[in-house]
Amino acid sequence: MRYIDEFQDPELARRLLDDIHATVTRPWALMEVCGGQTHTIIRHGIDQLLPERVELIHGPGCPVCVTPLEVIDKALEIASRPNVIFCSFGDMLRVPGTGRDLFQVRSEGGDVRVVYSPLDALRIARQNPARQVVFFGIGFETTAPPNAMTVYQAKKLGIANFSLLVSHVRVPPAIEAIMRSPSCRVQGFLAAGHVCSVMGTGEYPGLAERHRVPIVVTGFEPLDILEGVRRAVHQLERGEHTVDNAYARAVRPEGNPAALAMLEDVFEVTDRAWRGIGIIPDSGWRLSARYREFDAEHRFSVTGIQTREPAECRSGEVLQGLLKPHECEAFGTLCTPRNPLGATMVSSEGACAAYYLYRRLELTPAPQAGTAAPLEASPVV
Repeated sequence: MRYIDEFQDPELARRLLDDIHATVTRPWALMEVCGGQTHTIIRHGIDQLLPERVELIHGPGCPVCVTPLEVIDKALEIASRPNVIFCSFGDMLRVPGTGRDLFQVRSEGGDVRVVYSPLDALRIARQNPARQVVFFGIGFETTAPPNAMTVYQAKKLGIANFSLLVSHVRVPPAIEAIMRSPSCRVQGFLAAGHVCSVMGTGEYPGLAERHRVPIVVTGFEPLDILEGVRRAVHQLERGEHTVDNAYARAVRPEGNPAALAMLEDVFEVTDRAWRGIGIIPDSGWRLSARYREFDAEHRFSVTGIQTREPAECRSGEVLQGLLKPHECEAFGTLCTPRNPLGATMVSSEGACAAYYLYRRLELTPAPQAGTAAPLEASPVV
C-alpha cells in the first residue's frame, strides 16, 4: 500500500541506519514529541538499532496522558450527574482520576458513552433535548479543529443542551518549557507531523533559534522516524539548528488554513496545566467568549475538586523525559494496563503502555557503530 509498505522497507531502513552510524561522532539526545512516534520506536526496536551515542527521549506527546488530574476529576463529577449524557473517546474511560475512572462511573449508573467523533455527541444532543450532553474534548492541535467545528455547529443549529469539557494543549509552548527546564538534556526534536499538518511550521523557527536545537518534522512509520533522526544528527554534527520538514507529503509551512480559521474563531489561547508537569503558559485553548455558553466547566460550575495522585506513580517524570517507563519501580507490577496507576499506562499512545505491550521490561544495550543488526532479523518489519 502506498505510504505504508514503502515506509517499512528493510533495505531502506538499513541504508538510513548505516548513514546515522557513519555520521555520529559524539553523544546526542533527541526527543520525539508524539506518542504515536514513541510506539513506532518501541514496536520496531528503532532505539535499539541506533548507535549507542544516539538516545531517544520520550516526551509529553500523549494527549490522554497530559490531561490534568483535576480535569479528569471534573469529568467524573459531571458524568455522575443524573441528567447528563457524557460522551468521550474510548481511551479516556480507563484514565484514573482520584479514586475512580469513567468506567466506574458508568458501572454506578452514569450515562457514559463511547463515541468516534464529537459530531456523534452533537447528534445525541439533538436526539435527547431534555438532557445535557457533554463531550470530553482533549488532545493536541490535531483534535482541536473537529471539536471547534462541533461547537460552531451547535451554536449555528441552536443545540443549547450540548457542551464541551475542554482540555486542549499546544506543542510549541511545551517544547519551550522543556528547553527551559534545568534538568533538560534534549539537543534536538522530532516534531509531530500530524500537528504540523494542521498548524504549519511557523512557530518552530523561533524555538530552534532561541534554544539552538534542530527541529525535524517527521511522520510515524519506521522510515519516517529514521529519516528524522538522520536529519537531526546531521544538523547536530554540523553545529546547525534549523527547522527541517521531513514529512513534506503531509505538511505545508502554512498548515491547514480552514482548520486554523476555525480554531481562531472558536478558541482562545490560555495557560494550561499538564498532568505530571504543571502549568505551562499559553499552552492550551479554551472556548472564546463568543462560545462560552458551550463550556461545560462554566455550565456545571464544578468546584471543590481535591486531587490525589498515587504516590507510587512516576508518570510525570516519564512525560518529562526524565525517566524511562521500565525504570519506575511500579512498572509491570503495581502498574499494568489492567490496573494502571497513571495515564501513561492506559493510553494507546502512552510510553508506559508501549513498553509493556512490546515487552520492553529492561534496558537493552544499543549496537555499536557499524554493527547494526540485519534488518531482516531485527524488529523493523
